[in-house]
Amino acid sequence: MRDNQTVFDRSALDLDYAAAAREIEESIRHIVAVDLRRQGVVLGVSGGIDSAVCATLAVRALGPERVRLLLMPEKESSPDSTRRGRLLCEGLGVTPVMENITAPLTALGCYERRDAAIRRLIPGFGNGWKQKIGLAAGLLDHDRVNYFTITVESPEGLRQTTRMPVDVYLEVVAATNLKQRVRKTMEYTHADALNHAVLGTPNRLEYELGFFVRGGDGLADLKPIAHLYKTQVYAMAAHLGVPEDIRNQAPSTDTYTLEQSQEEFYYALPYDQLDLALCAYGSGVPEDEAASALGIAPAQVARVYKDITLKRRTSARILRDAVLVQDVEVEGIAA
Repeated sequence: MRDNQTVFDRSALDLDYAAAAREIEESIRHIVAVDLRRQGVVLGVSGGIDSAVCATLAVRALGPERVRLLLMPEKESSPDSTRRGRLLCEGLGVTPVMENITAPLTALGCYERRDAAIRRLIPGFGNGWKQKIGLAAGLLDHDRVNYFTITVESPEGLRQTTRMPVDVYLEVVAATNLKQRVRKTMEYTHADALNHAVLGTPNRLEYELGFFVRGGDGLADLKPIAHLYKTQVYAMAAHLGVPEDIRNQAPSTDTYTLEQSQEEFYYALPYDQLDLALCAYGSGVPEDEAASALGIAPAQVARVYKDITLKRRTSARILRDAVLVQDVEVEGIAA
């Protein structure tokens, strides 16, 4: 319950990062040893801020010898992602394991399925072309139903953007989600071989708003930063001494071949603004008060709150356990 005398502002995201880091490290040690009964953790590092913070906290908690870090590029990954991932591992004293996932993705039809769906909209799309998908702009200023567009770039550098019918959008996303699911399969393969747990890297925005793939990056045995807003993850990275090159990198999906921000793909707001909006929403802050903190109009806050409500429903759906026809009581497992 909020104190009605307290004015809501950005200080709501303030955190004692030394204390928060100690708490997460203690939790990692206890959960891995006692709850999960594993000897260490495995996680994929992408060169991004979330996996960098998780890897650093895990090494501080367990020691480098009990943390396996995987680099899992594929033919469409940015070389900078692998470079930053190596930089992180070097600083942590961990030798990364390289698992190039291009071959399994090709065998599963990831690229072929995606490109075939795109060609239904853009017949000339093929080898040498680049692509990305994103939300249509205008969340703050217009009441609208969210829809996605696809932007393609020809080998000659010509771009075009087209609204995606639902069936094409679903096929493209289904194909590209194979990237997340193959990486997670690889993580569990290493974890099984080492008697380790798989550590997931979602921050609070991703976890609460459904920015993850069920059975992919949404799957893990332990998610140590799911309670931290993205702003707090960046500040935690600075506290932990994560390399500046990683801390200065804007959040990206690194899934499509054209450069693409997370804001463009899913959130529709910059992460620092959405952090504060989500905090306000969860704290029951009225729209006019949140508007003052965010520097936007109350009507715009109302649209953001509505979008948060819809995305929370998505997250709840993809986080839920498998549905049973009848309850099955298993001793030691909570209902």
